[in-house]
Amino acid sequence: MSLVQRLNDDMKQAMKNKEKEKLSVIRMLKASLQNEAIKVGKSELSEEEELTVLSRELKQRKDSLHEFEKAGRDDLVEKIQTELRFVEEYLPEQLSEEELSAIIDEVISSLGATSKSEMGKVMGAVIPKVKGKAEGSLVNKLVMQKLS
Repeated sequence: MSLVQRLNDDMKQAMKNKEKEKLSVIRMLKASLQNEAIKVGKSELSEEEELTVLSRELKQRKDSLHEFEKAGRDDLVEKIQTELRFVEEYLPEQLSEEELSAIIDEVISSLGATSKSEMGKVMGAVIPKVKGKAEGSLVNKLVMQKLS
């Protein structure tokens, strides 16, 4: 089942169950996907493009959460945490740090990278392999550790 179809089905269910928060997040995700499709000039996005949009939405919410926590806005923190849970439902299962570390080790050995100066090359090879399954900041941190 495509992501858009799954969102449509979940939207109908959320309407029936009167789940306002979930309905709001689903509508926002659908709008983001439609906007991206218009931006790239396609009627339907590929699975990779959908993952990119979902990852972007997740990152925006995590950034907002961090800012709201810093500002002491507990009312907004709770709202964003709820939104995060709903967005995460549509992302593939996240890789554990060990699994991610193994992928990074494999890429580093295949590229023969040995220093931080080759970080861009390593990141460029790792990110497509873990797209939507790991946060870029975590990938960056692990690559940095392994190359130093």
